[in-house]
Amino acid sequence: SFADSLLNERKRRDREERLNIVLWRQPLVTLQYFFLETLISLKEWTIKLWHRRSILVSLLLMLAVLTATYYVEGTHQQYVRYMEKKFFWCAYWVGLGILSSVGLGTGLHTFLLYLGPHIASVTLAAYECNSVNFPEPPYPDQIICPDEEVEGSISLWAIISKVRLEACMWGAGTAIGELPPYFMARAARLSGAEPDDEEYQEFEEMLEHAETAQDFASRAKLAVQNLVQKVGFFGILACASIPNPLFDLAGITCGHFLVPFWTFFGATLIGKAVIKMHIQKLFVIITFSKHIVEQMVSLIGAVPRVGPSLQKPFREYLEAQRLKLHHKADSGAPQGENWLSWMFEKLVIAMVCYFILSIINSMAQSYAKRLQQKMYSEEKTK
Repeated sequence: SFADSLLNERKRRDREERLNIVLWRQPLVTLQYFFLETLISLKEWTIKLWHRRSILVSLLLMLAVLTATYYVEGTHQQYVRYMEKKFFWCAYWVGLGILSSVGLGTGLHTFLLYLGPHIASVTLAAYECNSVNFPEPPYPDQIICPDEEVEGSISLWAIISKVRLEACMWGAGTAIGELPPYFMARAARLSGAEPDDEEYQEFEEMLEHAETAQDFASRAKLAVQNLVQKVGFFGILACASIPNPLFDLAGITCGHFLVPFWTFFGATLIGKAVIKMHIQKLFVIITFSKHIVEQMVSLIGAVPRVGPSLQKPFREYLEAQRLKLHHKADSGAPQGENWLSWMFEKLVIAMVCYFILSIINSMAQSYAKRLQQKMYSEEKTK
């Protein structure tokens, strides 16, 4: 109808207006909206915690018992220190996994920035040291070859086992980060409300025009939706087990069709933390195995004109890393900061800064959405 078309046009203009609220276009408005949204979010979380104060009190009592156990002297302290180290190590990788897929703005690609380089470092060290029994400490903060000489060759399975814990924890974090789209769609279906969420609206439009979808992107999204809806657990498992940028759609589909929580989360957890994680881990380990790295450096040198000049810093970097593994940083190798490590550090800083900016923009746009929804409700009551 004419009224519906006017409403849709207005919503489209409002969405475009929200997308213009970014730091590089409207810095003062964006920062103001960000702080106001932060205050509202803190207030909402405080109210939710107050409504669940019995659970909060139980958690505080448990925390008090753990704190007493931590500070009281006794023979149990060696086990406490071990559990503390493992807990924070696992929490670190779970947190990075959540950041990778939680959907605040762009998502922080923590596999490329943290987990991938960690697996690559362990792989290079394992081939150089011919062992994965790195001294603890300093591992995992620093990798140093063990003093004893090991005969034979390092196995692929030994490297996989060495990085299995952090890889699985990262995968579990990515599975937890997929829950918000599921809960949003499930709540909307149960309440009958229509949330002003772009992905959910796109999903609704896709269901309405499923028969007339022509372009590749629409057909791909429809295929994911059909797979999840018809196959169930194994369909979710298949979507979660491969690198899939459309997996948010699977979460929305499961929530919309009221798929049980443990069916969705169980399949997502197995797919991401076990199957997909082992595929990615194997790819990194094979790519950074000793002979593959040597072949890649040789191929760089074969590039006409610029090859030798590019090959030199790669060789210097690998040689410096090899000496560090044997704790011989003062042994006359080229010292100083290598431009490869300098570039990687600057890349990490740039991506983290962009992620923080995207969070600020996203929260500011959420506050703008609140203002627009408040305006709609006031117009309806007139």
